[in-house]
Amino acid sequence: MKLTILGCHSATPRWDANPTAQVLEVKGHLFLIDCAEGTQVQLRKFKIKFSRIRHVFISHLHGDHFFGLIGLIATFRLLGREAELHIYGPKGIKEAITLQLKLGASWTNYPLLFHELDSKEPTLIFEDEKVSVTTIPLNHRVYTNGFLIREKPGERGLDVDKARSLNVEMSYYRKIKGGADAVTKDGKIIPNAQITFDPEPTKSYAYCSDTGYFPQIVDQIKEVDMLYHEATFQEDHLELAEKTKHSTAKQAAAIARKAAVGTLVLGHYSGRYQDLEGFRTEAREIFDNVVLSEDGKVIEI
Repeated sequence: MKLTILGCHSATPRWDANPTAQVLEVKGHLFLIDCAEGTQVQLRKFKIKFSRIRHVFISHLHGDHFFGLIGLIATFRLLGREAELHIYGPKGIKEAITLQLKLGASWTNYPLLFHELDSKEPTLIFEDEKVSVTTIPLNHRVYTNGFLIREKPGERGLDVDKARSLNVEMSYYRKIKGGADAVTKDGKIIPNAQITFDPEPTKSYAYCSDTGYFPQIVDQIKEVDMLYHEATFQEDHLELAEKTKHSTAKQAAAIARKAAVGTLVLGHYSGRYQDLEGFRTEAREIFDNVVLSEDGKVIEI
């Protein structure tokens, strides 16, 4: 897994601070998670191929999380895109996008497929043989989801030399990688574990967009490898965080500690803070492994 931060600030964009958008590369997929104003410029800047984006996940319908989507959809059209584009987001996102396409007489020349969400329970919204994506219901002023992305276990590694020495039929190699026992040329059964290696450990990423302090998510994100959690404020603005249903860095760290995650990534900073190191310092009072998101930062999971 590889995470690229395209934007990690809240509210209005500035020349040096883009609102929320990020790309997660996982098992051949390139998932775009939130799509604020300026996202396609950031994609260009950091040399991310537009054509590889097939799935866009929108957490909620506040502008600093999806105002860049219509522009990106239009650009795909101008580039002659033919591949399907799947949009996952709150109920109403289809109307918001298609109305603009209608008024601009700019319908896409590629399949644009909406998957509207309204459940307040964790919901599996995408799955293939390599990865799954499940919503993480959050606590914000409007209906909001985070997203939990998990890799699925890969094939077991075959010890080819041992398989040959045991006269295992080559026709069984594929089944063996899938977990089946081996069969030798004389019909002897060899337990799978004797001629295979464990697959690479799976990885997981939890993206928690705008939310107040919400311990209810802890069980769902338990022991994920990396958690991105909004930290709009520091503790000196706790009252404002509670009023607007945002979190402080210390609250994000409390969630990370309760969930025993591997790494905590902070983002969605309020523009009132000029020195972002205060977020890290505050969070580390509770949780050690803290990373500050920055526009353009690439984080290997």
